This record gives sequence, structure tokens and C-alpha cells, in this order.
Amino acid sequence: MEWYLMVWKKFAVFSGRSRRKEFFTFALFHFLIMILLCVLGVLLKDNVGGKIFMVLLWIYILAACIPCLSLGVRRLHVQGKSGCWWLLGFVPILNLVLIVFWFLNSDPGANKYGPNPKSA
Repeated sequence: MEWYLMVWKKFAVFSGRSRRKEFFTFALFHFLIMILLCVLGVLLKDNVGGKIFMVLLWIYILAACIPCLSLGVRRLHVQGKSGCWWLLGFVPILNLVLIVFWFLNSDPGANKYGPNPKSA
């Protein structure tokens, strides 16, 4: 949970580098929160509560856009790549390349985006 909250603390920080642990912990909790809100919204769809959960889902999705984007950019910085590589996410087949970059290990030592997050 600490890694998930760290992303929210670095809400719009596009500089620096992030570890895989931070990235995938955030992705896991983000996915679980979205699924929980969606399931509750569908189960209670005939009640006012269902509408409330669906509105909460959309609020959460909109609130998490910038942290997700900044975390993805920091994760690309680990391999020494520019944040512009995030644009591959909008191309149907090439977005798989972006996912592979997020899985790769970091460059040893410091690069132009900062020190290695594993050594910090």
C-alpha cells in the first residue's frame, strides 16, 4: 500500500525514475479499486447506490489519469527513454512495446533522468 500511496504523493512529477515495484503495485491496486467500484455499481444498478458507485468510478478514473501518466513516464526514464514513448500507447499494436519497456529492468547507475531508484 505504501507504493500505491507514493504515486499519489508524486501526483504530477514527471521527472526522475520509478521502480517496477512501485509501478506494478500501483497498477494492481488501481485495477482492484476500479473492479470493486464497477462490481458494486452493477450489483446495485437498480438503486441509487449503484449510480453513486458508478459516479465514484468515473471520478476515480479521472483523478488517476495524471498519476498514471506521470508514473508511466518515470518508468520509461528508468531505461533512459523519453516520456514521449508513452504515445505508443495510442497505437494499437505498438502499445505492446510500451508494456515491454515497463517490464524491463533499470539501467545500472545514474542516467540523464536521475539516479537508479534501486540504489536510493
